[in-house]
Amino acid sequence: MTPTPQKAAAAASLKSMTGYAQARLEQDGWALRISVRSVNHRFLDLHIRLPEGFEAQEPEIRQTVREHLRRGHVDVTLHFEPSGPASVHVNQELAGAYIQAAQELRRKHALAAEPDLAAILRLPGVVASADVPAGEEAEKFSAQIAACLAEALSRLDVMRESEGRHLAEEMSARLATILDHAGRIEHLAARVRPAFARRLEARLRELLGEAQIDPARLAQEAAILAERGDISEEIVRLRSHVQQFDKLLAGAGEAGKKFDFLLQEMQREANTLLSKTPGVEVEGLEITSLALEVKSQVEKLREQVQNIE
Repeated sequence: MTPTPQKAAAAASLKSMTGYAQARLEQDGWALRISVRSVNHRFLDLHIRLPEGFEAQEPEIRQTVREHLRRGHVDVTLHFEPSGPASVHVNQELAGAYIQAAQELRRKHALAAEPDLAAILRLPGVVASADVPAGEEAEKFSAQIAACLAEALSRLDVMRESEGRHLAEEMSARLATILDHAGRIEHLAARVRPAFARRLEARLRELLGEAQIDPARLAQEAAILAERGDISEEIVRLRSHVQQFDKLLAGAGEAGKKFDFLLQEMQREANTLLSKTPGVEVEGLEITSLALEVKSQVEKLREQVQNIE
């Protein structure tokens, strides 16, 4: 009886690299929101977007994400909004420096236009929210950012685990299809063996005409041809690779390279099945069709594996 992959246990430890989550925190007249989005990537490719004035928070945010995620293209965005009437702070020294530089350029190049105050206020660092925590409040605010980020990452985990379960279920179904096809190929291969003797006899009669054919020699040559076309070892190895793949689905830890190796070996066995199978008999054509479907399932598995952390 052909073993079937274990569907229920497969998804417990798998995580997809695709997910989105956010967390929000309101306190002391302001609202903090952190969103985390991830898609598949060979390594951890981390991008952090912060509002002006929060640059000092980036190293800690980056470290926290690196401790939590191993792979994926990850975007972390922090939004800070005053929950009451907005107030702003103008950096008088910086604004004055911009205005002085504009005046010097105007005089040097004999320009008639005066500096545009609205344009100066839009320059980096000139205007900032007065509600951004500073001084002694900054340390407390860093802890609140850390808590909000931890909640967002926890929610991201839930989504990635859910996606991982779906992936594992789909992959288990593909493994079951490969095992089913392997069993059908094995059955068809047994029916193909007599064809070797028929083909050899027909070929010899074509070459020898009416001359007598030694039955013993014919049987010997047919056995040699059958041995060359024997695919029993390929079927055994294919089943073994499927079972190992299924165990990895149910196991913990990083298994990306092992998945890749097993898929490479499955593809190799499918190619050997195709090269060894005679394509003239009905059974041979069926084996070829099934082996091509095995190759197709392996390629689809390869695509899905790319999204596993």
